[in-house]
Amino acid sequence: MSTKYSAGAFNVAMLLLRLCVGGLMIPHGYDKLVHFNTFLHGDANHQAFNVSFLGLSYYISFCLLIFAEFFCAIFVTLGLFTRLFVIPLIISTSVALFQVAHGDVFGQMGGVLALFLIGYLVILLVGPGRISIDGVARK
Repeated sequence: MSTKYSAGAFNVAMLLLRLCVGGLMIPHGYDKLVHFNTFLHGDANHQAFNVSFLGLSYYISFCLLIFAEFFCAIFVTLGLFTRLFVIPLIISTSVALFQVAHGDVFGQMGGVLALFLIGYLVILLVGPGRISIDGVARK
C-alpha cells in the first residue's frame, strides 16, 4: 500500500499515456485528412464541419484541427517536442469539448474528450518522460 514509485515506473507510465492519447488520436486526424472534402462539406452520411475557431473560416479551422489531430499526435506519440505539440491538441480538444459537446463531460462524446484533455494536460505539466525522443536527447 505504499505511495512510492520508481523513476522507471514513472517513465513507463508516461510512455503508456503518450502512446494511448497520441495513438488513439492519430486515426481521427488521418480519417479527416484522407476524407477532407467529405468532412468539410458533408455528404449523405456525414454532417459538414461547422466549427469556427476564433472567428477563422471553417476551412482554416478544419486544417488546424487536422494538424493537431494527426501531425501533433504523431509528435506526442513519439515524444518529440512533446510539450510544444501537445498545446494544439489541448486547444482542439477544448474547443470540441466546450463548443461541440457543450461541456457535457458526462455524455458519451464529452466524456471521451474530457479524458483526452486530461491526458494532454498531464503530458504538458509533467513532460514526456525519459522513454521518448525528448528524453533520449537530454542525455
